[in-house]
Amino acid sequence: MRSFSDTLGQVFRAIMANKLRSFLTMFGIAWGVGSLLVLVGLGEGFREGQRKQLSQFGHDVVMVMNGTIPALPNQHVGMRPYQLTLRDEDAIGRLPEVKNVTAELARSDLYEVSQWSNTSAHLGGNEPSYTVVRFLPIAAGRFIDQQDVLQTRRVVFVAQKSASILFQGHPMIGQIVSINGIDFTVIGVGEKVGRGNNTYDDEKMYIPITTMQEYFPLKGDNIPQDAVNSIQYNPTKKNDNTAADIAVHRVIAERHGFDPSLSEAFNEFDTITESNIIGAIFTAMDIFLGSVGVVTLALGAVGIINIMLVSVTERTREIGVMKAVGATKRSIIAQFFWEGLLLTAISGLIGIAVSWVFMHLLQAVLTDKIPGFDPPRIVPWSAALALCTLVLCGIAAGLYPASKAAALDPIEALRKE
Repeated sequence: MRSFSDTLGQVFRAIMANKLRSFLTMFGIAWGVGSLLVLVGLGEGFREGQRKQLSQFGHDVVMVMNGTIPALPNQHVGMRPYQLTLRDEDAIGRLPEVKNVTAELARSDLYEVSQWSNTSAHLGGNEPSYTVVRFLPIAAGRFIDQQDVLQTRRVVFVAQKSASILFQGHPMIGQIVSINGIDFTVIGVGEKVGRGNNTYDDEKMYIPITTMQEYFPLKGDNIPQDAVNSIQYNPTKKNDNTAADIAVHRVIAERHGFDPSLSEAFNEFDTITESNIIGAIFTAMDIFLGSVGVVTLALGAVGIINIMLVSVTERTREIGVMKAVGATKRSIIAQFFWEGLLLTAISGLIGIAVSWVFMHLLQAVLTDKIPGFDPPRIVPWSAALALCTLVLCGIAAGLYPASKAAALDPIEALRKE
């Protein structure tokens, strides 16, 4: 009885005897494996890019903006606008369904000037709780605190890009920035949070909300003194804002005199719903792309089965000789089985290696270059799926042709020329 090493040696000699055919067969499997990994990696790249995009807002953030009240449900004419206020924020903050809350009064029509340069950044009047609700990493200094708000201090926190424009590499903390001719002292600088060309959050500037109300209030008729642009909050229940939405809608509707069932009256955005929608879309994309990859891999396996059957036909006389000198069905099955399995395994590993190198190069070139997209990477479940599919394909590619070879009659086989 031949040893396993003898069987493998015979297998490699058979593969090398038909180099072109073996290469083309292995190329089909390698292409199938690479396609599966790259396609799923692309889907996961989009998912991760969108997740990082949303993380710039923070985790579980619901943003309620000023809205308009329809006279009748589903009617979009004769709508009455309403303005959110700090009193609304206070009422929302007392709800048990709300964990954290903050208000923002913002304008984008102001002009900021430093000793070295100038810009026109988005200016927000904010509270200390802003950094609790939203994601705002601090590179140097500090953010607005409660004393800044209570004393209506003229202090400003500058985001990364605005800081680089205004100060151009000079020291920033303690420097003066003039906003529409009024001097403010820089108390802090933010870290970079934008990705690619999406630099909106890196161009912001923040001052105490009371200072904003005093110097740069909202323009317009019949606007309350404590009016704000938005109220932002985190729901108490993680990854679920259903109960918080109902409670907040009820409070706003009661305070502004309309039915909370009028969904058209609310102007809001939340990262939870967006994340769930994006997750559902890319899960469907993963299933589709994974299916395409598996089908491509299966077609490669069919090619190997076909090649192995051709090999059995070409080697009929060899099989007859082997049987005539005492080779058992088991040894013949083992030789052809391992030949098909090794062809599949080697080509599969080549496909995994090439796809890993390709995706690694894309990561080096495209990381943080395209907003909302991360370069593809090897996804563990897709690699496991590829390996499992490879095993099944290898067994099919080896076992069926091997059984055909073992079933040949030795006398008939020896007659073949």
